[in-house]
Amino acid sequence: MIDMKNVIKLLLGSFLLTSFLFSCKKDENKVYYENGTAPVLTASALTDLVLNRTNSANTAVTFTWTNPDYKFNTGISSQDVNYTLQIDTTGSNFANPSIQEAAISSALRLDLTVKDLNTYLTKLGLNDGVPYNVEFRLKSALANGSVALYSNVIKIKVTTYLDVAIAIPVTGELFITGNGVPSDWTNDPPANQKCIKVSNTEYYIIMSFTPGKYYKFLTTLTQWQPQYGLKPGSGGTGASGDLGLNPGGGSDPDAIPTPAVSGTYKVTLNFKTGKYTAVKL
Repeated sequence: MIDMKNVIKLLLGSFLLTSFLFSCKKDENKVYYENGTAPVLTASALTDLVLNRTNSANTAVTFTWTNPDYKFNTGISSQDVNYTLQIDTTGSNFANPSIQEAAISSALRLDLTVKDLNTYLTKLGLNDGVPYNVEFRLKSALANGSVALYSNVIKIKVTTYLDVAIAIPVTGELFITGNGVPSDWTNDPPANQKCIKVSNTEYYIIMSFTPGKYYKFLTTLTQWQPQYGLKPGSGGTGASGDLGLNPGGGSDPDAIPTPAVSGTYKVTLNFKTGKYTAVKL
């Protein structure tokens, strides 16, 4: 007569042994990160840089760095490594909302021209003609964005020249139009829809907005171009975004959406950074 207790014990033992062996096999097939070495960043020059428009095509500084050698339990990673040069002002600890980044795919070198560097620093909001202490560091990551490693920080004092991310209004004037403002869409908006000119590179206007409407900016009364709006595909919002421009003869930029909350707003256009902002008052 079969002893059922023994049968159950044998079946249970067989199940546990199989589970253990299967678990071991799974563990053996796991691929996991072991280590990597933070890249070492070097610059071709650490002396003060005074950028000049006449030399805009020349190389301002060359950055090189070491390979981080990402390693897994299966050996050195065969995945592509992407690099990002981060640029920020000293004291911001690379936490500045306007931090600038230059993306590099798998190369171990980046040549920044005078214009490239000037543009990055202009977008940081730095005043032209003034020396600033600027910091650079390199971020490496695997192609899927994982396992970020950061290099040492390099500091260089840089003086920029006047440049803009988007062309300034040729007339020195700017008018708001659209269904988000009292005039509705018109290329001949009234005088009270004329922006205040702070400088050649900055304008603002104070307007009352309701959600779900849109607006743009014109430089010349009775003409639809030049026309400023939202840069197509940039994902701008009612609070901020990238400016787009049709100087004439091209495609018009998208309309800028009004903010999500009704109220009075100060809309600022900054042509040095190429950005607009709408701040509730």
